[in-house]
Amino acid sequence: MSGFSSEWLSLRAPVDARARNEEVTAAFLERLPQDRPIRIVDLGSGTGATVMALAPRIHAKQRWTLLDNDPALLTIAGNRAREFPDIEIETSLANLSRGIDASALERADAVTTSAFLDLVSAEWIDGLVAALAERRLPFLAFLTYDGRAKLDPPHAFDEAIRLAMNRHQKTDKGLGSALGPDAAQFALQRFISAGFTVVAGASDWRTLAGEKAFQTVLLDGWASAAREIGEEEAKVQGWREERQSLLEAGGLTSMVGHVDFAAFPPNSN
Repeated sequence: MSGFSSEWLSLRAPVDARARNEEVTAAFLERLPQDRPIRIVDLGSGTGATVMALAPRIHAKQRWTLLDNDPALLTIAGNRAREFPDIEIETSLANLSRGIDASALERADAVTTSAFLDLVSAEWIDGLVAALAERRLPFLAFLTYDGRAKLDPPHAFDEAIRLAMNRHQKTDKGLGSALGPDAAQFALQRFISAGFTVVAGASDWRTLAGEKAFQTVLLDGWASAAREIGEEEAKVQGWREERQSLLEAGGLTSMVGHVDFAAFPPNSN
């Protein structure tokens, strides 16, 4: 259910690594069982970004179940994760469009995801919260897009692109009408209403001028979204060409707003 190519996931990996919120990550790790092997289920695993971020910091035997609808990405994820000696990996081809199969959470100690919640619907998140509340499982979500985006230096058409992108983010990605930039706040409210304690913080992408390949794909994606939403082709193309010229000259950086959060069920240790 990642919906992304392995090339894009590889390009974004170092940007993601810089962005992840340390306070949120540490809070989640502190609440994991410390005295026995840990079972974690990862949703929309892609090429295994969540495993790669957390596994080196968990000082216990680990069993991860990775769920995604792309077998090629799951193969990559499984191979990457096996470099850690204390990890057992199970990859599972899963259609998450109707929510999480309850059987996937059997014997789990925690559930995680990365860059996934902004693709799902309100109903999907409600189902997730209910499933986690029923089983009293903690949850960690890395890198949920929150609607903020900024290029430096600015361009007169940047805001039109951002607004178009945010509208596009709310179209159906195969998991219902996506919440897009509203996903993080919606999920936080739902978890709090269900009695969970939450720890949240910004996890913004902040690119470096030398990250041209990543920013090229990012700009392509924004331009494509704007076209699909109905922005005038000539304006989009002009903006795209000007931004690429500046990028090639080493003069463009970008910020894309994200939120990380961890949610802990009532009376959990």
